[in-house]
Amino acid sequence: MASKLIAPSMLAADFGNLQRDTEMVNKSDADWFHIDVMDGHFVPNISYGMPVISAIKKHATKPLDVHLMIEKPERYIEEFAKVGADIITVHYESTVHLHRTLRQIKDAGCKAGIVLNITTPLNVLEDILPECYMILLMSINPGFGGQKFEDITYKRIRNLRQMINEQGLDTRIEVDGGVTDKNIQKLVEAGADTFVAGSHVFKSDNPTATIKTLKRLANS
Repeated sequence: MASKLIAPSMLAADFGNLQRDTEMVNKSDADWFHIDVMDGHFVPNISYGMPVISAIKKHATKPLDVHLMIEKPERYIEEFAKVGADIITVHYESTVHLHRTLRQIKDAGCKAGIVLNITTPLNVLEDILPECYMILLMSINPGFGGQKFEDITYKRIRNLRQMINEQGLDTRIEVDGGVTDKNIQKLVEAGADTFVAGSHVFKSDNPTATIKTLKRLANS
């Protein structure tokens, strides 16, 4: 299986000390920056847009994993690529022409992925999987940080990994929501390989040590 990656969610960072927290992630064992973009329509919350992502990119030395929780993401793909996105994931539920949107992401020079909400069945991915670098499974309802992990995610990961294997693909499975040092090994066992951690990292007493622990547990 692919190497296990940790992607701290900058949504949980201290926005008054964004450069400090960006440099902490740079120096840590983390692999990516996870960037949650919310528009107040697709999800009830509003997070940040291009100027903040551009500011993070200015100091980041690791890839930006940009998760678009927005309606009609195809309107902004090129702009997100220009401000520094390396990976762009879009919700299956957010765009009518998903195949076209994935091609648009790749044409903009980024790796493309799909996000599924908890109640969206996995079989919608069957024909589109070959277009995806990564599938992000939400393990909470999107829109707010700090929510409790939903256990149905384990079964969804196992079934998705089976689907990927049956097609002979090496698509990554990312999990977002409620990932901690208490469940990350079970998530790996189910078949996930990429882990978003926000509150668990940034609200800990020592974020660098917390990232190190997550990385160790995921790869042990």
